Parts: sequence; structure tokens; C-alpha cells
Amino acid sequence: MLATLRLFSILLLGFTHLITYAACPEWSAATAQNEIATLQKQIDEWDDAYHREGRSLIADELYDQSRTRLNEWRECFKLPPRPDPLRTASGSIAHPIAHTGLDKLHKAEAVQAWLRDRQDVWVQPKVDGVAVTLIYRAGVLHQAISRGDGVGGQDWTLAAQKIGAIPQRLSQPVDLLVQGELYWRLSEHVQARAGSVNARATVAGLMGRKSLNAEQAAGIGLFVWDWPQGPVDLPERISGLAALGFATIEPYSHPVSDVAEAQKWRDHWYRSPLPFATDGVVLRQSQRPPAERWQARAPYWAVAWKYPFAQALAEVRKVNFKIGRTGRITPVIELTPVMLDDREIKRVSASSLKRWQALDIRPGDQVAISLAGLTIPRLDSVVLRTTERTDIDIPDAKDFHALSCWQPDPGCESQFLARLTWLSGKQGLAMQHVGRGTWEKLLETRRVNNLLDWLTLDAPELANIAGFGERSSERLMNSFQSARQRPFAQWLKALGVPPTGQAQLPDSWQALAQRNTEQWQAEAGIGPGRAAQLSAFFRDPQVLALSNTLHAAGIDGF
Repeated sequence: MLATLRLFSILLLGFTHLITYAACPEWSAATAQNEIATLQKQIDEWDDAYHREGRSLIADELYDQSRTRLNEWRECFKLPPRPDPLRTASGSIAHPIAHTGLDKLHKAEAVQAWLRDRQDVWVQPKVDGVAVTLIYRAGVLHQAISRGDGVGGQDWTLAAQKIGAIPQRLSQPVDLLVQGELYWRLSEHVQARAGSVNARATVAGLMGRKSLNAEQAAGIGLFVWDWPQGPVDLPERISGLAALGFATIEPYSHPVSDVAEAQKWRDHWYRSPLPFATDGVVLRQSQRPPAERWQARAPYWAVAWKYPFAQALAEVRKVNFKIGRTGRITPVIELTPVMLDDREIKRVSASSLKRWQALDIRPGDQVAISLAGLTIPRLDSVVLRTTERTDIDIPDAKDFHALSCWQPDPGCESQFLARLTWLSGKQGLAMQHVGRGTWEKLLETRRVNNLLDWLTLDAPELANIAGFGERSSERLMNSFQSARQRPFAQWLKALGVPPTGQAQLPDSWQALAQRNTEQWQAEAGIGPGRAAQLSAFFRDPQVLALSNTLHAAGIDGF
């Protein structure tokens, strides 16, 4: 049986999760029972695959958040907690000294509170691996025990004897017990950029095998983070272990006196190259109680300050469908707000209608989100589906295309607004002070029911519209007037003419409208598909009506 990779994450599930805005769902008793049972079943499946088969079916941080959500729901509906999730992680080999685990903090304020009144505190990177106990007799490696449930674990001795990073014989013939982290060796690994790259699961999977080959064993490193029965002070323990033959952790151990210093090292290790993956930092007092008093639970003398989650678990509130200027349908998922890398995320795009249909995301589902390029919210996957599937009014892709929705008819509001926004934008007529919000106001008051209705608006009419004062309406009129002077080619782009490549176009609408598909295809850079699009554009009745309006308004080229 594989020692759990998630022990530190689930020893203390009662902590307040600070990355979400937790609120009790408005469910009936029957719905609550179904939803909680569904999430519990999913977590049980993850646990079983993980502990029994050594397979990690979900990212550790999403697992942590799912468990936290389950506890929140149980508290909301006054349900008793489930049995210890680590009940299957225990092993037959007892730890001479218990593994304590760590409580986890996510906010600087919580770290500041923990540091208050504590003296001689040190910070170390929280290496993302699997915990192990190493026991030496007369200086020779005698036994290696997996973390298990903190009280008992599995015998990893045979594997440990093949791992070069674990000293097989110490420099002195002493009896010794150390606790540390077996990690997967990485080269110049920057956590902020690369994430954990499944490093922890890799080590756990290898240690769960019956045998390791030389290459696998060479890929495993050791970070000894405690010598329970060693010297009283941390610096002495670090130097003493190095003298005995363990890889020194001195470069990764620094005293801190306040949260600012801890933050400095946390940021440094998060963004600097390291030989291992990390998921935060550990703050520990130099001195702690005698090892005989340690218990398999989070101690008061050490705590973990986690890095921002690379992925957040978010609940879907609503699904909207944004229809762009060319008729492309983009589902936008509205979320219960979550914090991700210090940013509040309220919505995320599903990229395309096809992808949304494949994922079948509905209100109440739990989804995983991350940040693409550290800035743009990205939908990664559906973690859990709600048992009650809400009906959604889904637009038909056949109804929307490059020549649909030239008026704000029912169902066309989104595409028509996109057309207006394009027309006034930099790629169109470059109207100053005219953006999406301007058009939304004009649409709300029904002053614009056609792509070119704004040509006939006057200043007094604009000034009477809520949200437009005398100054702003005058400024808007100036923008409208300047748009009239734009060259013909710019007006074509504003109307949404398909790209014409390297073609040399005449400055006359009539000349363009008379071209057939073959004539368009004869132009440089225009293939059959684009030629058909251009021919259809210049023959579309709605577009022809717009050209007539521009002709009557005296716009050059029309």
C-alpha cells in the first residue's frame, strides 16, 4: 500500500479556507443529501485509487479544496464528519516517533498572527515530496518507513537502500532517527512558472513499487527536515546532520523575525530555480518539545505557509453565451468568486461552444480554473457535476454567422453589440470616447436599432439620455462627426468586410459590389473560401441597405 501523498493536506480539514467565499448552498434537505453523497463518493474513489493503487486521479490542491468543500457542506447541513480519510493509509510498521504533519496557512495575516509572541523562528521551503522516517543502527541504515498515517507506515527499506541520496552509512557509528522528504530531482525548477509537474506523485509511485532500477533511484533526492532527538537548536541539528553525511539544508534554512522576512523567502523560493518542487514554506521554531511527546497531528511549533494555488475549485453560478461579431459563440461561465494568485476570479471562458457541449457545464458544477500566462482565467476541467442538471437555453450555431444579426432582434443582441463595438473600435472607425458601454446605453434607450442609426443622432437628443450630460454628448457628437471623414477603406473594415489579403481594392462600393466570386479569387492572396465570403458580403441585402444609408449620408466611396 502506498503512503499517502496528501497527508499534510488532510490532517487538519477544519481550518478556514481563505481562497473562497464560502456560503451555505440554498438546498433542500434531499438535495443536500444527494450533493454531499455525490462529492463523498467521488473523494472516496480518489482515495481508493491513491492509497490502494498508487494512482493520483486529481491534482493535490484540487483534492484539498474538494475535501474542504465537503466539510463546509456537512457543517452547513449539520451532518456528522466521515471517518478518517487516512484510515487506509496506515501501515504495519510503527513509527518510533510520530510524524506530526503541518497546519496550513494561506494569508499573510494568519502568518503574522502565528508569528506573534514566537521566538527563534526559521523558514525553509516546503519540499513537495513524500515523507519518510529513516532509522540508523550503529551508523548503518536499518529501516525506512513511509509516512502512512503518522503512527504507522509501510516498510520502504529495500527501495531506500538503492537511493544514492539516502546515506547508507553515516560518518559516525551512531543510532539515529531522522524525518525527511523524498523528492523527485528537477533541474532549475521555478515553481511559479512550472508548478509541481506531478513530482510528488512520481516519487510516491516509485516508492510503492516492489523494485527500483538504478535510473529511478538516482532521480530521487532527500531533504531531511527534522532530527527529533538531535540537538536542541535548529542550526546545531542542521550542521550535525551534514557532518554525519546528509545533504546539507543550510542554504534552505533562514531565521525570520517577522512576516515581511518570511514573505521575502517565500517569494524568493517561489520564483527562483530549485532542484525540487515546492508548495510553500515551513515556519518552525528552533526549539520544540521532546520527541517522545510528538503526536500525529499538526504541532504548535511549526506551520506551513502555502503558495497561491495554481488551480482553484470554483462553483458555477450561471452559463452565458457571448456571440461575437462574426457569429462565433463563446460560453462564459459565471463563478462564485474565488481567489487565484491574489486575483478575484468571477468568470471564465469555455473557449468554444463545442468544448462547452463536451464538458456539459451546468450551474452547481464544480470546475477547476487556473491562470494562463499568470493573468487570464482558464477553464481546465469539471471536477464534480451537480446531481440536478439545470436546463439552459443554448443558442443554435446555425443561426449565427458572419452575415447574421445586423439589428438587435431577440437573440441577436450580443452579436449586434459586438458589431457596434467593432465599428467604433481601433480596427474600425477609431471613434474616441465611444466603446461598448456607450452602445449599451444607446441600445437600452432604443436610440440605435441599426448599425448606422447613430449617424442621425443630434446633441440635444443625446443630452436627454440618462448617463449623457451636455459635455459628454458634445464629445460624442464630435466623435460621430469625425467618423464621417474616415477613408473608404476604413469604413469597409468597420462594416466587417472579410479580410482581402494583398488585394488592391478600388475606392468605390459599386465597383466592389459588381465583382463575382471568380473575380475575387483572381486577386492576390484570396482563395476560394475567402472569395465566396467576399462575394456573399457584397450581395447580402442587409449590407446593401447599409451601403445605401452611407451613400445618402454622403460618405466617400458609397
